[in-house]
Amino acid sequence: MNKESSDAQSIALFQSEVYEDKLIALYNEMIQVANAKVYNKSDAQDAVQEAWVRMLMKQSALRERSKLAAWAKAITGNIASNLNKRAARTRPTDDTYILDSTDRGVLRDEAAVMLEISELLEMLDPLSRTMLLYKFYYGFKDAEIAAVMQVPVGTIKARLHRTKKYLREKMS
Repeated sequence: MNKESSDAQSIALFQSEVYEDKLIALYNEMIQVANAKVYNKSDAQDAVQEAWVRMLMKQSALRERSKLAAWAKAITGNIASNLNKRAARTRPTDDTYILDSTDRGVLRDEAAVMLEISELLEMLDPLSRTMLLYKFYYGFKDAEIAAVMQVPVGTIKARLHRTKKYLREKMS
């Protein structure tokens, strides 16, 4: 009896570990979808968290369990798009910060540069914006970016080159 109980516990533990691995893999896929869709990368985790909540609340709407990953990614993508729309409607201006400052000239120049960078980044598609931020803001290496985006390193290099060329043209 004790051995049977031990075997049952081992099987249950193994099944929970397999289930946990599947959930982690799904979570990582959802993060990738959210990172590709949102303009502000800090919103990606918010989108995934909201997607999990929505999935749990509406789990009866999923007709085929085999389509769980596609369903989760679709929900994540929709939520990320909604976050972009919401952020565009409530985008704050930096005027109050500039007016309250003691060194107005420097801050205006800094604000103008930041505004120009922000506008240039908004002109890019989300994939290009993500690559640039990974490369120049977060300091990722090309191989790391390729691993995250699941494309060859050469593709990342070519896309970065084209994106930088496009931005140079827009700046001049």
